[in-house]
Amino acid sequence: MISVIIPTLNEAETIKGLLCSLRAAGAQEILVADGGSADATAQVAAGYAVVLRSPQGRAAQMNHAARHAAGEVLWFVHADTRVEPGSLEAIAQAMRDPRVVGGNFDIEFEGGDMPARAFGWVNRARYRFGVFYGDSGIFVRRAVFEEFRGYREWPILEDYELARRMWKRGRVVFLQNRIHVSSRRWRNGGLWTTLWCWFWIQALYLAGVPPRKLAAMYREVR
Repeated sequence: MISVIIPTLNEAETIKGLLCSLRAAGAQEILVADGGSADATAQVAAGYAVVLRSPQGRAAQMNHAARHAAGEVLWFVHADTRVEPGSLEAIAQAMRDPRVVGGNFDIEFEGGDMPARAFGWVNRARYRFGVFYGDSGIFVRRAVFEEFRGYREWPILEDYELARRMWKRGRVVFLQNRIHVSSRRWRNGGLWTTLWCWFWIQALYLAGVPPRKLAAMYREVR
């Protein structure tokens, strides 16, 4: 079984769309790890999923839900995404290869305009270098995730760091099925501002700056 894990914080306006797409795709277990939303996120999610209360922090929330999951594969999905029919079958088929430790999906940003297509191209290009993030729908074998002791409970880049460990541990697959991602970050925060922020956060992390210091550069967008 594949357990779907969704960390949330004030996502009442987006969570229903994701949950409906997961149900349509045939998800058997959906766990929403809520970090103390002040809106109706938990109430909306309760109609479609098991809602778990968790200390706030995306990594901590995902680790908390993983401990309650029953599946052999854990699929971490952001609240502002949508999945396509066939996504779960694609994961299951990929994981039939015992060499595969996990993987992620191709990204299509909403809007379909030139910036959205450009961001999609950037994601495909950087995957070749082992770089991907949580918005691409990371999935991993439960046994491997437990071996890793889950996500590092950092305020930022916990997804990138997990991806790096997955690459070192075994085969990682990039599924051609698409996950549809909200473009609210760069539409609300500005295209060039967002690109510049991503560039510097990545560069400074690789230069050794701790994620807790880098978190101040990353503005939450709801």
